[in-house]
Amino acid sequence: RQRRARDGRTMWFTRVSIDSACANCGTPAETDAVFCSRCGLNFTVEFKGTPLAAVKEASDTFVRLREAIGDRYTIERELGRGGMATVFLARDQKHDREVAIKVLHPELSASIGAERFEREIKLAAKLQHPHILGLYDSGVADGLMYYVMPFVKGESLRDRLDRESMLPFEDAIRITLEVCGALQHAHEHGIVHRDIKPENILLSGDHALVADFGIARAASEAGQAKLTQTGMAIGTPVYMAPEQSTGDTVGPTADIYSLGCMLYEMLAGEPPFMGSNAMAIMAKHLMEQVPSVRVVRSAVPEEVEQAIFFALAKTPVDRPQSAKAFGEMLGMPMGATATMRVMRGSVAMRRTPTPSMYAMNAFVEPVPFWKRPAAIMGAAAILVAGLGAGWALTRGGDGGLLTADPNARKIAVLYFDDRGDSTLAPVAAGLTEGLIRAFSRINSISVVSKSGSESVRGIADMDSVARTLSVGYLVRGRLEGVGERVRVSYQLDSKTGRSVSEGSVTVARDSILFAQDDLTSRVAELIRRQLGGEIAVNAQMAATKSADAWLALQEASQLQRRADASQAAGDTTGLTNRLFEEADSVFGRAEALDKDWSEPIARRAALSYRRSRLVGRDPAAIRPWLMAGIGHADRALKVNPGDTDALESRGTIRFFGVLQQVVTGDESARWLKESQTDLEKATELNRSQAGAWATLAAAYYQIPGKGMNDVIIAAKNALAADEFQTNAILIRGRLTNAAYDDGQFDQADQYCKELEVRHPGNVRSVRCRLYLQSIPGLARYDIPRAWRLVDSLVAAGLPRDSTLSRLTGNMFVAATIARAGEKDAALKDSARAVARRSEGDAIVDQVRELEFFGAYVSSVLGDREDLFRRLGTYIAVSPEVRAAGLRAQPGWWFKSLVGSSEWTRLVGTR
Repeated sequence: RQRRARDGRTMWFTRVSIDSACANCGTPAETDAVFCSRCGLNFTVEFKGTPLAAVKEASDTFVRLREAIGDRYTIERELGRGGMATVFLARDQKHDREVAIKVLHPELSASIGAERFEREIKLAAKLQHPHILGLYDSGVADGLMYYVMPFVKGESLRDRLDRESMLPFEDAIRITLEVCGALQHAHEHGIVHRDIKPENILLSGDHALVADFGIARAASEAGQAKLTQTGMAIGTPVYMAPEQSTGDTVGPTADIYSLGCMLYEMLAGEPPFMGSNAMAIMAKHLMEQVPSVRVVRSAVPEEVEQAIFFALAKTPVDRPQSAKAFGEMLGMPMGATATMRVMRGSVAMRRTPTPSMYAMNAFVEPVPFWKRPAAIMGAAAILVAGLGAGWALTRGGDGGLLTADPNARKIAVLYFDDRGDSTLAPVAAGLTEGLIRAFSRINSISVVSKSGSESVRGIADMDSVARTLSVGYLVRGRLEGVGERVRVSYQLDSKTGRSVSEGSVTVARDSILFAQDDLTSRVAELIRRQLGGEIAVNAQMAATKSADAWLALQEASQLQRRADASQAAGDTTGLTNRLFEEADSVFGRAEALDKDWSEPIARRAALSYRRSRLVGRDPAAIRPWLMAGIGHADRALKVNPGDTDALESRGTIRFFGVLQQVVTGDESARWLKESQTDLEKATELNRSQAGAWATLAAAYYQIPGKGMNDVIIAAKNALAADEFQTNAILIRGRLTNAAYDDGQFDQADQYCKELEVRHPGNVRSVRCRLYLQSIPGLARYDIPRAWRLVDSLVAAGLPRDSTLSRLTGNMFVAATIARAGEKDAALKDSARAVARRSEGDAIVDQVRELEFFGAYVSSVLGDREDLFRRLGTYIAVSPEVRAAGLRAQPGWWFKSLVGSSEWTRLVGTR
């Protein structure tokens, strides 16, 4: 009979009929015999190639082994045969126990050599662990290299998988954790297994035992990574790490990769990569990304899928760096016994922290202050300062916020303190001068020069320093070495020396200067919050004559900040909505207390927009909030037609309504036009209206008659108005995308580099580089790098977005493969396969953006039918908005299609 093996080979099982003779020695076979009574030939041998050759080799080994060590071991029968060895059941005559003797195949023995074999076996014999199959004995006899192990009365994991296909979740995790424990022990002793696979995992009761340590290493050192003549390989292609298949240096992470493949198979019922032959499988390990296990088995927790993705990273450095770390990702606590059971649904992944990702579908919403690094440390001080301003209003005092101080917006960055560590002195100076340069580019503040800061070095009295330099605020900091890392603390002081707010960041010593932009952003946030609050308070005082109205506005602002914090913390209790509702009520009280003051009304408009984004994607649920916001903005503009905040809010609300299909048809076109009018008026009245510029940069994508240059100009103006605004990364991302969409690839590359420098590891900086991997005309298309970028993209994002991020990345890898395979049919087929596997569905990708990316892949491949099929699915989600957007901006992806009958049918004409 035959069956299909997991690596795609057709494998045959032959059994001698009861009336036939042994193929090796000719002895008649007894009825129902499994083994030859004379030579021990196993009549159920599994083999490939010429059957008789495999049969003869097995029987020859049996006879030679029995003659060589028969005085110590009674060889009873053959148990099985694998890629490296044949296993025999025997009885240890001295200790009267059953043992398993594994004999290496002759070709492998010849390549290893007796000396190397004995050395590696001795190392493996030192491994003593509950989940490692121990070694009793080893040796070389009659040219046969063998080692003796306990005979485990059970089955291998391969046997169980062949029988059950998928394992219960608890069993799969338990087995994986037990193998993790075994690998951690071996790796700590300098031994890498190199051939982790179900065949080498023995199951005895509720315990997993890892077998065959040491043999693969011996073979690898002999330079036999692939024994192509015999079809054997050191390592099994289905589970082999990419670096192992290419002959590169193999370390512990190769075992973790193999274990990740094995866990995938236990959960999904088949390994992540299959193929018609070993080379095809190894190529997939190198070039294709592992499919989602949750697509096959949705009950698998996202955390477990994430752990598998980390383990199967193409590059060793991107994987968990130890088996212990992989086990922890799967929920094994420190010091846990290897026999622990992980119950379904209770897996808790302890992930290495990754950079925060801003929402992929946000177009103008700033990332809340509370999501930024070190924000929580300074939040309390900021709130206290705001409340102190209200106290000063009613009672007087020198709080500094209400005084018309000409130096209030003048800042001095004092040289950071290196705490006497001479190795940190140049770094401290470099960080200080970098901050001075960065802040000198901001028009809204004045910064003391480097020489000015030099002149006050060594003066301890901050009050004296502030008077000498005639500044309103001082930025101070210190560096402290903590082993191989450095803690950078920073603070903002008032001119009296009082600390206003502070924060800290810890970085590696050898990369501290790369933290310059991050430190600049953090300190800028402190300055913005303090000076922005000062300006706001003064403007409010000038605009209202009611102290009660002003105090109500401060109270409402505090409530809104609390709501922001609750939302950023992932509130699931409804606290965020209650706080927003209370804030709106108090803004309303401020409005009632001074009906001639537009700011409370404009703030209610902005708050209504914020609340519209909390109700999901249902246009019917969004519309009431948008209409309320427009009503508030209309009232604010009736009170003060020049209120730029009200204009910005109304323009933003209408644009958001168009995107969310709250309005359709002629009303949608009218809202888009009115949005443009409001936003452009706001920027005309106030060139520093950064939020309005940012929204325009998004709106110009949709507005007929506007092009990518308009988007670029608006984004640049947004950054010029406020370079360090909290949503600056979003705007820089849009700047990069606009240049990319317009085919200005050199410019897009430059903008992307700025993102990478300012925000290394962030989703947008990774994504822009991934996009640029598949542009036309590159001298070389780096497919492995594209796959590494996909891993980085997933790592940079939020866990809930991991599946969509990976599928998105896969689409751009498919495009890269398609570009590389312009004249290679096999690569084109691979690109098509990756794209098909990455299409997702309406559950994973509600807005069907993956279909849009897939259409790009089809255009590169020249698959016109698939292109329009995917584009049609994408447009169908929001026909008016998306068709209008493509009519206005087809971009270089689809520019060549404009005017064709298919394009006109789907998109229409201008």
